[in-house]
Amino acid sequence: MNHEPLLHATPSGDVLKLRPEGPWTAANVVTLETLSRQVGADVDRSRAVTLDMSGISALDTLGAWVLEKLSRRAASSGRSAEFVGVADHFGGLMDEVRQVNRHTPAPSAAPNPVLARLGELGKSTVGAREDITIFLQMLGALFMAIIGVLRRPRSLRLTSLVYQLYRIGWQAIPIVTLITFLIGAIIAQQGFFHFRRFGAESYTVDMVGILVLRELGVLIVAIMVAGRSGSAYTAELGSMKMREEIDALSTMGLDPVDVLILPRVAALVIALPILTFIGSIAALYGGGLVAQFYGDMGPAIYIARLHEAISVTHFEVGILKAPFMALVIGIVACSEGLRVKGSAESLGRQTTTSVVKSIFLVIVLDGLFAIFFASIGM
Repeated sequence: MNHEPLLHATPSGDVLKLRPEGPWTAANVVTLETLSRQVGADVDRSRAVTLDMSGISALDTLGAWVLEKLSRRAASSGRSAEFVGVADHFGGLMDEVRQVNRHTPAPSAAPNPVLARLGELGKSTVGAREDITIFLQMLGALFMAIIGVLRRPRSLRLTSLVYQLYRIGWQAIPIVTLITFLIGAIIAQQGFFHFRRFGAESYTVDMVGILVLRELGVLIVAIMVAGRSGSAYTAELGSMKMREEIDALSTMGLDPVDVLILPRVAALVIALPILTFIGSIAALYGGGLVAQFYGDMGPAIYIARLHEAISVTHFEVGILKAPFMALVIGIVACSEGLRVKGSAESLGRQTTTSVVKSIFLVIVLDGLFAIFFASIGM
């Protein structure tokens, strides 16, 4: 029995006969690769290759793969290659090795665009159903957590609630004030620019007051909160999910909804109406400055006209929307955070999804409220 692998190459006309002998195993990998390279040129010159494996004393996956590569090298240029003398106890291994990387994808026909669209619609429908289910589950969990707090008020994590109010409320005041101030100024400038053609500059004040108080004030603030605080909620909960901190809370007998989600959503519900009020005042102030310096309308006239154009009803319509928008933003942000898997890519994807879904739902909710208030005469 040979203790070292050998490979005899015997040309016979256009046929090259290869006879491996000895142990073709991983322990002799260097020798096997050397033998394979030595006969490579002979394999390329021959028209057919026959591998006689009757002299092999031991064979493992690596040795079988080296022989299979020689066979494929011969077959790659249209030559024939065959194995002969394969022992019965080596047959199964050789059959397995021959199937490696043999599956070539069948050429796919051009997809039917109608069927492709229907398939995308079906996937979107299934995804939307899953999102609605998760949203309702989170809403139900929050409802049960609120009932628990009403039964045991001392279970409310007041420190966490105050901290979240500071983060998403107090720290957001500067940017909310700046953006809404600019929005109000831009609306007023465009109103004066276009209404001046018809001699109706005074109606700019009506437009600014009604738009800001009923629609744009709460909508702009909600979109900013969704991008600023909603993304932060998703990233925080997603990071905790990746580090298994949420599972640790459950192991300690604590409900993650009570500890993590309820204070955040409650802080949003409280803070968003306050931010909406501040943002609306800033937008009206921005419109007043434009009215004074661009529209030649003094502050007293602007305030008097604003008093005539708007009423408490307009203010109520805008403020009533804020808690519901905050609830939607909080539920979406927290549920997307809990859907994060164990990778940074998943965290980034769910954070982006959270912001997009929140803004979309806020706009849809604003439209539904507009229809509702119009139907009841508000």
